[in-house]
Amino acid sequence: MVKEVILQHGVYPMTIGSKGVAMVDTRDIAEVAALELLRRDRAPEKLPIETINLVGPDTLTGESVAAIWSDVLGRPVVYGGDDPSAFEQNMATFLPRWTAYEMRLMAERYVSDGMIPDDGDRERLTAMLGRPLHGYRETAVALAAA
Repeated sequence: MVKEVILQHGVYPMTIGSKGVAMVDTRDIAEVAALELLRRDRAPEKLPIETINLVGPDTLTGESVAAIWSDVLGRPVVYGGDDPSAFEQNMATFLPRWTAYEMRLMAERYVSDGMIPDDGDRERLTAMLGRPLHGYRETAVALAAA
């Protein structure tokens, strides 16, 4: 849904604000989940519940994501702005209204608080995976090429 707006209209439409969002790649989510499930399954005894903060390698703003797309596409891409209501209205044109509403609530939180990793989150994930985290630029390049 985002790709088409970016490619056809030159606008990054996701309301993420200027505090910063550490976008995590779905491949990293899947791999961390698989590794942790296997670790728990293979443990000799039940392990305590713990939280693993899933984050990306970079903390991005709406403006910085638009700049990545501009660079990848070789043409201007602008950030659509910080209005979660407009974002919800746009989402409701092709998603169920309840989903659009939930997306707005998420966007409001990104604008007000961001999604900033805790100290050590990135290092923990990198150690678990045994490789660097996938960055947003890599995703943008792949989406633009597809």
